[in-house]
Amino acid sequence: QVQLVESGGGSVQAGGSLRLSCTASARAFSTYSMGWFRQAPGKEREFVASIRWTDGGTDYAVSVKGRFTISRDNAKNTVFLQMYDLKPEDTAVYYCAAGQPYTLLTTHAGDFTYWGQGTQVTVSS
Repeated sequence: QVQLVESGGGSVQAGGSLRLSCTASARAFSTYSMGWFRQAPGKEREFVASIRWTDGGTDYAVSVKGRFTISRDNAKNTVFLQMYDLKPEDTAVYYCAAGQPYTLLTTHAGDFTYWGQGTQVTVSS
């Protein structure tokens, strides 16, 4: 069982920045591909970014590419989501997610096994 704990959410004005962190209880954290998703009120959960366990390769949703950066520190069992130039449409609960070890993941939420409790990001105009 893997537990994920997010932190770093908050309220910012448009154009501002935030950095989300997600710390995992997993042993051999380096073998887990990790992802970030978000869910706005009344909308489905959507993919934001992911980072592969194999080579650290990353994928991003079109809506955040160039503004968000996902990274990981395997020594600290932590994955980060650095968000720049935030927009009101980025307002959502952000969730950290992990798949099974040694598994490459897609952008589909159903491929991820473990989820954090979420952290709220609110961007005002």
